[in-house]
Amino acid sequence: MTKIFCLLLLISCLQTFASFDNSTIGGSDAGLGFANVTCSDLWSLQNNQAGAASIQHFSIGTFYENRFMLKELSYKAAAIACPTKSGVFGLTTSYFGYSQYNETSLCLAYAKKLGKNISAGICFDHLSVHIAEPYGNKSVITFEVGLLAKITEKLTAGIHVFNPASARLTDYADERIPTIFRFGFSYSFSKIVILNTEYEKSLNQNPSFKAGLEYHPVKEMFMRADIMTNPVAFKLGAGVKYKKIKLDFATSVHQILGYSPAISMIYEF
Repeated sequence: MTKIFCLLLLISCLQTFASFDNSTIGGSDAGLGFANVTCSDLWSLQNNQAGAASIQHFSIGTFYENRFMLKELSYKAAAIACPTKSGVFGLTTSYFGYSQYNETSLCLAYAKKLGKNISAGICFDHLSVHIAEPYGNKSVITFEVGLLAKITEKLTAGIHVFNPASARLTDYADERIPTIFRFGFSYSFSKIVILNTEYEKSLNQNPSFKAGLEYHPVKEMFMRADIMTNPVAFKLGAGVKYKKIKLDFATSVHQILGYSPAISMIYEF
């Protein structure tokens, strides 16, 4: 009965959080409502590749989100980054769903600083969807690009475009992967308070606005809160960094469906 409910819920909500909607990743990013187009960390390899240009050490990370506390709607991801003299190379992979319906992605990313205050990135994606028989599997190859610019000492701007070529998944009904534009700013009020804002627009959905606030009560501890529209949602998050390990946690609450916790860990060599 639970699996039947999950499948119905999945189908009804597919356009909201699946169907290759360029789901962004990271426990810290979840605490900011995924207003992360201006962030610069390991998760930038999937969120906005330009931000990955600032990675200085070989890094690996894992991410897990349990949407509405249902394993059938869980989202798992992993990332690895390798900085070189020519730029930063990275790889991310993700899995959403369960045995009867799932989506997987494999993304090869590259990021490079083009100057002191600007960086760019690109990622080539292999996306696959599996639906239980008699439907089977479908896959497609597409790409995404991003830019990041430090306008002033306190203000940073970022832009990211997922699937600008509008790749076709199936010929039936001309079903295509969504093309998604994201643009945002990050403003540092001080060394301990940062505000992220982001505007997101998919060609086949209404726009969404996100805002997330990060506070550093102490050097190695982070507290986060956010708000977003379409759908309206609130999240709270926290993080801690100890030597080479960074651990972040966030959760949101839906009045009917319940909690959606997310957690991630990054290790820098």
